[in-house]
Amino acid sequence: MTKWFSGALIGLLIIGFILSDEVIYSRNEKSLFYRHVSLNTSDTQNLLKTEAPTDVSSPQASHQVFSADIISSNLFVQRNFSQKVQTSLQTWEFMKDISKTIQGLDNAIDAISEAGHVWDTLVNSFDKGEIGDVPNNMLKAKENKCPYYLNMMNATKFDDKGYTIHIPCGLIRGSSISVIGIPNGLLGNFQIDLIGEPLADEPTPPLVLHYSVRLNGDELTADPVIVQNTWTAGGGWGEEERCPRAVPGKINKADGLNQCNLMTGRNDSLKLTSDGTSTNLIWSSGVQKRFKPRKYFPFKKGYPSVMTLRAGEVGLQAIVDGKYATSFAFRKRFEPWLINKVQISGEFELISALATGLPTSEDVDNIIDLDVLRAGPLVLLPLDLFIGVFSTATNFKHRMSIRRTWMQYDAVKSGSVAVRFFVGLHKSQMVNEELWDEVHTYEDIQLMPFTDYYDLITLKSLATCIFGTQVASAKYVMKTDDDSFVRVDEVIASLERLKVREGLLYGLIDSHSRPQRNHDSKWYISPEEWPEETYPPWAHGPGYVVSGDIAHTIYKRYKRGDLKMFKLEDVAMGLWIADMRKKGLEVSFINEPRIYIEGCKDGYIVAHYQSPRQMLCLWHKLQLGKGAICCGKL
Repeated sequence: MTKWFSGALIGLLIIGFILSDEVIYSRNEKSLFYRHVSLNTSDTQNLLKTEAPTDVSSPQASHQVFSADIISSNLFVQRNFSQKVQTSLQTWEFMKDISKTIQGLDNAIDAISEAGHVWDTLVNSFDKGEIGDVPNNMLKAKENKCPYYLNMMNATKFDDKGYTIHIPCGLIRGSSISVIGIPNGLLGNFQIDLIGEPLADEPTPPLVLHYSVRLNGDELTADPVIVQNTWTAGGGWGEEERCPRAVPGKINKADGLNQCNLMTGRNDSLKLTSDGTSTNLIWSSGVQKRFKPRKYFPFKKGYPSVMTLRAGEVGLQAIVDGKYATSFAFRKRFEPWLINKVQISGEFELISALATGLPTSEDVDNIIDLDVLRAGPLVLLPLDLFIGVFSTATNFKHRMSIRRTWMQYDAVKSGSVAVRFFVGLHKSQMVNEELWDEVHTYEDIQLMPFTDYYDLITLKSLATCIFGTQVASAKYVMKTDDDSFVRVDEVIASLERLKVREGLLYGLIDSHSRPQRNHDSKWYISPEEWPEETYPPWAHGPGYVVSGDIAHTIYKRYKRGDLKMFKLEDVAMGLWIADMRKKGLEVSFINEPRIYIEGCKDGYIVAHYQSPRQMLCLWHKLQLGKGAICCGKL
């Protein structure tokens, strides 16, 4: 056992280094790896079935009908804020009528309602002096900030069923939860639940992921199986995803990985087969023999396992003992930032648990170049270019990497180009307080009057047009993401060469795309939302530019109340422009193939899906005069 234990410790640390940007470990946490608890449940038969959470009641959701105006009214009450906070609300003030423009956006009423509640809490903290008008407020204790990592010493026990680790600021891409333990007991079944913040009008928290390992099968199979699902009080269980699959069919993927490792199954030895399907060829005494590939199941009763759940771009991936096991795409309203606790239960001998790569902000005290990073007020109007960066509250490190890299271009520092982050509120008070500090420190954030569900990013497109025309009076307005590296100098040079001042859409243009009709897709569009077979021309979201007249028309239509919303923000921009063309606007669609939407290629103007470390690497190469050379995985 001692030999295995040392190996498991090494394995967990290696996985932590691979799956997160950083690993912080101190001598104080050594006891984490020696603490040993058993999570045996007394009613093992219940583990054969997927059940609702047992630590909370499951009442029917109490659906209430609110007036959208009443819901949003408390978001726009005049407050005695400092100039810095008022600057972060410049776009917010123009969105007072947002509740009249949300038809077609799922969860919009809920998101505005939730924002009203958390905004009240945040403002009350300000009124009481618990947060202040200066960065790094001394009243805010270090332990009340979002932690980078948590371990089993931070866990609490719930009854006799298991342990819970509270995740106060949610997960982000790259966050990972690692568990070392041994399936034991009568059946060896256990569960790992990722529990979210309560949804609007549902007092019982949802399960963002229910990861159920059933070593002796269940009512559908006698073989071991992993079942993944979601649950809410109002909607009950979602559709199960089983590994191995119960019925052959289309293989779902998340972040490019199969829903289930195709080798997962009953742990049989190699068998000789007579057909030629999916075999290994082995030579023995000059004779070629065919063998079936060896199946395996990631967990085995009585044997230790090291399991890591990692948050990717569109889903969660499970890696067991260094091998990829399963993936699970985030479902609608179940996003990683919503997760606030990890619950481990069942017939499982838990040895250790660690959550790392969690979102946390920079320590302002240790930033020596704060004046260089701070945006400051707009001084040159009209601007040549305004760039709106879509970000979520917990993406602290992505915003910092942009401040240290492409926001340092001369055009940005001189004031002819301005950059602002568009960030919705979070359901966690701790996150909102960190965001409040960031607003004061860098003066480059525009707060949004809603919580940040993916389906609502079109509202940020509107907000970008509002700021770009009503605040910055920019000639051109650009939209990008906080994981995109933008070569600002090349964007400006391209716009100058084009000499198109009106009716411009510049980006990676898609002219023949079709709506996604797969219900399981993050980008699913129903026939009611868009009945036609194809979309009008649109530009991909990681980086596109519209001329000021288009952005201004979007704002005017919003004010009139006739701006049709569509949940895919980049396609929405194409739909808005198509409507302008019907009314006589001549539009130039300029395709820019150097805008890469699925990563980075040398010679890029925009590189997407870049980690904070990759951002710094790209900038370093540019500063050394090496040109637009990609950095690979870091």
